[in-house]
Amino acid sequence: MWVPTSPTNTLIGMSRLYLDHASAWPLRPEAATAWADAASAAWADPARGHREARQARDLLDRATGTTAELLGAADEAVVWTGSGTEAVVLAVLGSARAAERRGERRRHLVTSAVEHSSVLAACERLRDEAGYELTVVGVDRSGVVDAEELLAAVRDDTLAVHLQHANHEVGAIQPTHEVSVACRERGVLVHVDACQTVGQLGLTLETLGADLLSASAAKFGGPRGVGLLVVGDRGRVDALVPGDDRQRRRRAGMEDVPGIAATAVALTVATARMDTERSAREVVRRHLRARLPEAVPDLELHGPLADAHPGIVAASALYVDGEALVQALDADGVAVHSGSSCATTSGRPSHVLVAMEALTHGHVRLGIGPELTVDDADHVVDAIARTVERLRGEAGMRRRLPTAQEHR
Repeated sequence: MWVPTSPTNTLIGMSRLYLDHASAWPLRPEAATAWADAASAAWADPARGHREARQARDLLDRATGTTAELLGAADEAVVWTGSGTEAVVLAVLGSARAAERRGERRRHLVTSAVEHSSVLAACERLRDEAGYELTVVGVDRSGVVDAEELLAAVRDDTLAVHLQHANHEVGAIQPTHEVSVACRERGVLVHVDACQTVGQLGLTLETLGADLLSASAAKFGGPRGVGLLVVGDRGRVDALVPGDDRQRRRRAGMEDVPGIAATAVALTVATARMDTERSAREVVRRHLRARLPEAVPDLELHGPLADAHPGIVAASALYVDGEALVQALDADGVAVHSGSSCATTSGRPSHVLVAMEALTHGHVRLGIGPELTVDDADHVVDAIARTVERLRGEAGMRRRLPTAQEHR
């Protein structure tokens, strides 16, 4: 069911607060209009030679040019995919495939322990199925990788470093530019997973220093089902699925022209509103971080206070099941997320929190949107406090027991 842009919605007869922007933003109205217009006018195959196809190709080229300009890249650098996850996997597997085609002998990869599951899975596939070596670098208690430690893992045979810009669960910003500068001097590719920050933090290919940059339209108010990979001057990727010579043989299949048009509009709007939206979200983020420990006993905040994503607050509460907490809050009109992104039903604790040596039970991630107010945040805190108290009471944990640090 569609959820309107405002975080306070009347849905199924109740007032709702949506705090899962780290998973997906509501579609921006301007993007919805762009999609509808393109769906009726640019539905033909843009690779054909007739008038309808040329109309689709013209819109595709204009949307690609707008996106490339906003990300500081050449038009031909943009590869459209079906999701941010596909863009990530294309960066990891496609760069390895391109290197092998060129006769490259480097077969070592470096990544961090808190990457998105798609990054880790793709790297592990190269290790397990193609004989690559993989070094996974740990993080500190706030979820940040040490640049010197990561660079110390880079070897003469390292092909690529895969490093996220902002962590998807706790919001920690990683030292991507520092790593990229050092890797460039050693001829090592750097792929930055910027799915959480493109359209939100004003970054470009140059500011990140990336050779490959992956992004997701759903994370900045664009449509679901559209991702993109920006391939810099040093980057090379080969298509993972054979079939045609579209997108310079880097991704087969017909492009989703309406979705791409809507993505370009969403990114344009997001860029224009970035400073205002970022400031508003940061105020609410700090307010939530201050109030939650006051309102909920035995609660542990995750991620750094500074140098963090403005739209992510993560915490864990002792003696509470995270999924039970999410379901109870949902029934109370508050939408949040728990556990590891893309692994909610796995039954395993968040690999990010495990890597941070943080409390993994009773975990919630609050994804803050730009329209959430401080008053809304207070309502969320009150709802969490009520729900945690009730769930603890049902589990026989009303009396305050040892601290989170003692029961890690």
